[in-house]
Parts: sequence; C-alpha cells; structure tokens
Amino acid sequence: MLEIKDLNHTYQDGKVAIKNINLTVENGDIFGFVGPNGAGKSTTIKAIVGILPYTSGSILVNGKDVLRDSLEVKKEIAYIPDNPDLYEGLTGIQYLNFIADVYNVGEVREELINKYASLFEIKDDLLKLIKSYSHGMRQKLAIISALIHKPKLIIMDEPFVGLDPKATFQIKELLKELSEEGCSIFFSSHVLEVVEKLCNKVAIISNGEIKVNGRVEDIIGNESLEDLFMEIAG
Repeated sequence: MLEIKDLNHTYQDGKVAIKNINLTVENGDIFGFVGPNGAGKSTTIKAIVGILPYTSGSILVNGKDVLRDSLEVKKEIAYIPDNPDLYEGLTGIQYLNFIADVYNVGEVREELINKYASLFEIKDDLLKLIKSYSHGMRQKLAIISALIHKPKLIIMDEPFVGLDPKATFQIKELLKELSEEGCSIFFSSHVLEVVEKLCNKVAIISNGEIKVNGRVEDIIGNESLEDLFMEIAG
C-alpha cells in the first residue's frame, strides 16, 4: 500500500532532514513511526501526503507516485495532522458535509457520520460552530472527516495528543477495526507504550535515518519498545 524508496530531503539552508528512507506498509498494517523531536518524522509524513516536494527518491501509494499522480493518490489516502486546521466558521456537520462533497461521497455519508460521531460522543456537538470546540473535539472531527471517503491508507501525525483516555481507547479500537478490514495505518507518536501494543510494525528514526524497521515482536525481543528507543535515540 505504501512504498518509500531511497527518500532524501535537504532544505534550502543545506540542512539534511532525511536520508535514504526505505519503508513498506502492507495492506492491513498498523505501522508506528517513532523518533525524538527533529528526527525527521514530520518531514517524512509531509512527503508521503504530497505537501513536501522531496529532494530525491520515490513514494508510491497503491502503485501510484505521490508527485506524478498526486490527485489519484489523494483519493485513496487520509491525512490527520497533529494540529488540524479546520474551518472554524462552519458547524461540525457543515464541515463534514463539505469534506464529503470534495470526495463525491453519496448517501453513505450520513451513515458514516452518525457511526463515528456516536462512537466519539460528539453527535450533539455537530450543530455547534467549530470555533467553540476543544482540541480533543477538533481532533475527533478531523478523524471523522478523514474516514468519510473510506481511505485505503491513513496517515496520522501524533493522533493521541490532547485526547482523554476514553477517546484514546476509542481511536485505538477503531484503528484495529479498520486494519482488520484491510485499511493501512501509518502514524507517528511519542507514546511508545501505545505503539508497542497497537502496531504490528514499527520504525525508529533518528537524525534523519531509519535505525530500526520491522515487525514489533522481532525488533524488541525481550525488551520493551521504550528500552530499545532509549538505546537508539536516547
């Protein structure tokens, strides 16, 4: 579903952000992407979703190049940033219908909106203006909007930031459900315990380079992911 080959990016000031990144995410994978601040996680994610025109290498989503076939790729993915920008002058339901219109989602939108809004317990809040939402509510709305068109690949940058324990649990269960249906999830997180328990694969990036990459149980062995992370990037 996602194949990154020899990805490199150097900023205009000469700073090397990422070096020779190689990653593969298969159908149904929940792939954790971890590393210290400034390691290159967000740069990699922005390259994957087509925001950042990287220096060299290639990124394929379902066999399509994210730069050459950007529109087709965007139809198949969903991107949830750590601090989503939402149209604050709209109500929650207006925003969700707008996103559904962008993706040409038909009548099924109502079913999906009701399902996810009920799951996250914000159904009654959808009639309120987004500018009145807390960070957690905005995050939930962003996640619902990302799922409306049933993406094949979900990219998330720190999805659990600002969420209470109940919402975090709900999202973890939802990601498991989506994975079982064949959807692929790739997300960065500083919450190593969640990554260890939720993901079947993980990569650790440090100083712009992948230090470890593979199945969680193969990588950590008798250690914890936290122990391994501290050995590599601590």
